[in-house]
Amino acid sequence: MEHNNTIAETQAASATVRDRLMDDLQHTIGEAEKWLQDSAGEETGVRSETRARFDDTLRTARSDLRKLEESFLAHSRDAADNVNLFVREHPWQAAGIGVALGVVVGMLLSRK
Repeated sequence: MEHNNTIAETQAASATVRDRLMDDLQHTIGEAEKWLQDSAGEETGVRSETRARFDDTLRTARSDLRKLEESFLAHSRDAADNVNLFVREHPWQAAGIGVALGVVVGMLLSRK
């Protein structure tokens, strides 16, 4: 039962990372659109300032994206390790789960 909790915790952590990534990307895109709209009718000096802010935001977004990707990969590795451990400790249960998933996928594919 402890392994199931660990797997559930890992999945929850992955979902949290994914949600945070989407929120950060949406925020960044919103900021970029706002700055581009603000710079549409402004003087050259202001445009360069806006572009500099835009470049800074994109650099920050890229850096955050890399960090989140690394975090997501680490959580994915942990989940894979936990699944591997579960399969090694409970091979018959793992085989039963595999068979059940195979039957469900087969039924879904045969419907088409």
